[in-house]
Amino acid sequence: MIRAVNELEKGRNVREVIRCLEVLRSSGSLVDGVRMDNGGYLRVEKNYLGVELPPDMPEHKSDNRILKVCKGLKEKNTKEVVLITKDILLRIKAQILGIKAEDFMTDQVAEHKEQYQGRTEVYASEEDFKEFKKKGIPTEKVYCVDETGNMYIPELFENEFLIIRADQSSKKTHLGRVENGIIRKLEYRKSEPFGIRPRNVGQYFMQEALMQPAEKAPLVIIKGSAGTSKTFYSLAVGLEKMINNPTGEYRRILVCRPNAQFDDDIGFLPGDEQEKISPLLRPVLDNLEQLVDSDERKRYEDENELKDKIDEMFERGIIQTQALNFIRGRSIAKTYLIIDEAQNMTPAQVKGIITRAGKETKIVLLGDPNQIDRPFLDARTNGISYAAEHMKGSPLCWQISMKQTECERSQLAMDAAERL
Repeated sequence: MIRAVNELEKGRNVREVIRCLEVLRSSGSLVDGVRMDNGGYLRVEKNYLGVELPPDMPEHKSDNRILKVCKGLKEKNTKEVVLITKDILLRIKAQILGIKAEDFMTDQVAEHKEQYQGRTEVYASEEDFKEFKKKGIPTEKVYCVDETGNMYIPELFENEFLIIRADQSSKKTHLGRVENGIIRKLEYRKSEPFGIRPRNVGQYFMQEALMQPAEKAPLVIIKGSAGTSKTFYSLAVGLEKMINNPTGEYRRILVCRPNAQFDDDIGFLPGDEQEKISPLLRPVLDNLEQLVDSDERKRYEDENELKDKIDEMFERGIIQTQALNFIRGRSIAKTYLIIDEAQNMTPAQVKGIITRAGKETKIVLLGDPNQIDRPFLDARTNGISYAAEHMKGSPLCWQISMKQTECERSQLAMDAAERL
């Protein structure tokens, strides 16, 4: 079923390319080259079949056919030939043949350490610090200190979270958020969604973003390493809104979890759609087990009872899971939509998901840009990093990057995250 969807999508892409080529063909010869609006030329190359490659590069492989064209163009022309591809192996093979190769630059964002974190630490005067909870603090009245001890006014973005320190007694802190040029206190600091209480600063910020209604915060982006409770907290807030305080804000919780081999291999798995994707969503079920029974000592005494509680949520339609391929192309309304492992999505996939958000839908993107399993993606080109950088400063997007020190899974998990 999913295999068929992939073939349909490939077919649509092929037809779209053919239509574009037809438009260009009508204005010139594709063989000789058609001038593009940006000043370049597009040409369909049919030559260089006779170009020789090393014996260990068989001609029947499409990658090597591309290399033959590049090699032929380089030998024939005096102009520089550059192969642009996201395939790392193809770039390596090109270098072996003396062909210059580059990655696509248009979808790349800054290096991981330079990417927007959604949080900053600032200092405020004692007077402003004392009045913060009543009046807030204008963004121009806070400052940062660089490594050399010099003060500077930071560039703060809409919805950016802040740790505010009193400049005369830096151990005193407030937590706030930028809103229309004013740093305001957190609205949901004292909340305990589904009985869960924040254990660190990052979780306070994460809770604030997740608890906000969809009309105010329709897109939440949470980046962080394993064990920082991204999925756990997102589910807790969803269940709070659906079960503990059912205000009718959402019709359902919809969970998707893309996988590195999801698009290609899942079609061969037996069963219907839900049976096929259930192995990929096992981490979601692990989190639900902890949420539906908070007693760690007695949680697993009766496995059947625990399973029945979770099954009931699915049977009642409170939580639903769906393959990522079936999300694209839909208009999703009044839904709390969690996309887990979003670092394994492409920029195009993320755009396709976000632009399908209907009225009163909240989209939560979760992922770790340092744990990418999908070919052709890296820390600068994955979907969650792309969305985070391009949505930075939007009043409709709230985001936070969790720190490794905020890992709550176990002492071993925290130690491994820092060492490995």
